[in-house]
Amino acid sequence: MADLGFEFAPVGLCMLENRIIRGCNRQFAETFGGTVDSFTDEPFANFYASAEDYEAIGARGLAAMQETGRYSDERVMKRRSGELFWCRVRGQSLTPTDPFQRGIWSVTDLSDERPIVELTQREREVAILTCRGLTSKEIGLELNLSYRTVEVYRARLLEKFQARKLAELVAKLSGMPL
Repeated sequence: MADLGFEFAPVGLCMLENRIIRGCNRQFAETFGGTVDSFTDEPFANFYASAEDYEAIGARGLAAMQETGRYSDERVMKRRSGELFWCRVRGQSLTPTDPFQRGIWSVTDLSDERPIVELTQREREVAILTCRGLTSKEIGLELNLSYRTVEVYRARLLEKFQARKLAELVAKLSGMPL
């Protein structure tokens, strides 16, 4: 019964060992573009929008998982075809003393709710932290930038997403109806 629950879950599920895919369900394979068997032993890094995202998100995730054993965020990832898409990712470590050794992760495709806009690596980071409710000063501390530089990135995001104010930008970034 548990195998059926994993295989036919309405969200993408995968088992990771040291950030390598050891198994996944049908929805995960459909989301990323392949068959269940085609993902076995593939580095999860192949599905990040960039190597920088892999490193930065990995560092944040590891810190959170060392504290709580869990991590979640919304981020841009990449399908096998190279197409970028927004998704919600949640993970649970099965090895608390070494969080990335083994864990179960869910991935929910948010493509229908949130269109992709071409963003630089830094714009993506600012967008993600903005959606988490951080102020420009807090984002600056997190990314080692001045708050004025963060404001410049936010201005670019407002323009790219055709938003008039920060609340509208956050709504568009989070896929909320306007």
